[in-house]
Amino acid sequence: MVKATTQYICQECGSCQPKWSGQCSGCNAWNTLLEEKKEAIPKGMSLGKGKTIDFVGLEGQANHLTRHTSGMNELDRVLGGGLVPGSAILVGGDPGIGKSTLLLQITAALSLRDLKCAYVSGEEAIDQVRLRAQRLNVEKSPVKLASATIVRDILSSIEGSNQPDVLIIDSIQTMYVDSLDSAPGTVSQVRASALELIRVAKKTGITVFLVGHVTKEGMIAGPRVLEHMVDTVLYFEGDRGHQFRILRSVKNRFGATDEIGVFEMTQLGLAEVANPSALFLADRSGDVSGSAVFAGIEGTRPVLVEVQALVAPSPLGTPRRAVVGWDTARLSMILAVLEARCGVNFAGRDIYLNIAGGLRVQEPAADLAVAAAILSAITSIPVPKEAVVFGEIGLAGEVRAVGQTDVRLKEASKLGFERAIIPKKRKNDYRSEHTLDLSEIHYLSDLVALFDTQQGKAAA
Repeated sequence: MVKATTQYICQECGSCQPKWSGQCSGCNAWNTLLEEKKEAIPKGMSLGKGKTIDFVGLEGQANHLTRHTSGMNELDRVLGGGLVPGSAILVGGDPGIGKSTLLLQITAALSLRDLKCAYVSGEEAIDQVRLRAQRLNVEKSPVKLASATIVRDILSSIEGSNQPDVLIIDSIQTMYVDSLDSAPGTVSQVRASALELIRVAKKTGITVFLVGHVTKEGMIAGPRVLEHMVDTVLYFEGDRGHQFRILRSVKNRFGATDEIGVFEMTQLGLAEVANPSALFLADRSGDVSGSAVFAGIEGTRPVLVEVQALVAPSPLGTPRRAVVGWDTARLSMILAVLEARCGVNFAGRDIYLNIAGGLRVQEPAADLAVAAAILSAITSIPVPKEAVVFGEIGLAGEVRAVGQTDVRLKEASKLGFERAIIPKKRKNDYRSEHTLDLSEIHYLSDLVALFDTQQGKAAA
């Protein structure tokens, strides 16, 4: 008789340990090892001979993928034009950010487009989901609703005439494969549950949405292999105290990555934001120092956001460097370049940086806008209200060109801006399809000189 052996699985990285310890040797995380039983393989047992698979050439007739549009333009944009039949989509986000609300609205929208939709909740009872549907005014939508956690029962219930076109699993951490002797949410259960659901999706053409919890570091909980198994990984981001929500694509086998969809949380659920730039700049006051407008690119969409900076005397021996919506390490680099290359002194001063609107900016093109906001805050001279700023800063103090300059300028011109502070033009970098007055910056010292000139005019 084959005896079961005991192993300890890290819930962060999925590595196996022969005995329990307080710290995982694979990822150095503490208190993440959980005991799981594993059936031992008898000595001499082999897999046996399998069936022969057929190999084909690269050239051939490929089947055209017909996408299902949801009617939610922001979602279709992030997915690359709609839902691909047979695809598996993983949606992650912080607790309470609105993942279940988003998925319920998606299900209701798809069901109204003659698609059979099934919503399976492993976290809430049916009455709780119905209450949310009433709040969102989608209770009349023809959605099949169930509350279950055993994967075998779910798969048996969607066979034959009950097979849906779209299946929502909320959430994958609550799913349970009864053939495994481990608790729901463990690495083995999450991996096995996702594997079974994805296998059925590929076989039958069902589009499966898997809701995933995230860790305190912002990563989807469970094994990293889960993100490799699915076709698309979406992160639902935003501050729960702010009305804006960002649906960001970080992996998509059927579309562009780093695409975003913008939503606004209202009393009736999530509303699409067709023009995020105008909404992010709606409350901007142009005559205040420490503010600059950055023309960024999120996926294929140009987005204009306000970069805010505040420089204040520090009572501490080590001044504060507080950042919201941007990379703290990159702020330290910008400050070091301003001090070493331009002679700007930040000793004894606290620096606070904020990207208004709740958007997190990741591209290096925001360097010049951040530097402009900091110089504006330290000199108390506002950046011109009608100006947008973008460009990458190098350690030598040079301002480097960034991609899609023409798209950024056209978006700024469309929103009424009249001036752009940008890097030196490269050959064939942008065309004259805008009405902006361009101020080209070769080095960061040129930007500092602009504020010195304005300060001298103000003193005169």
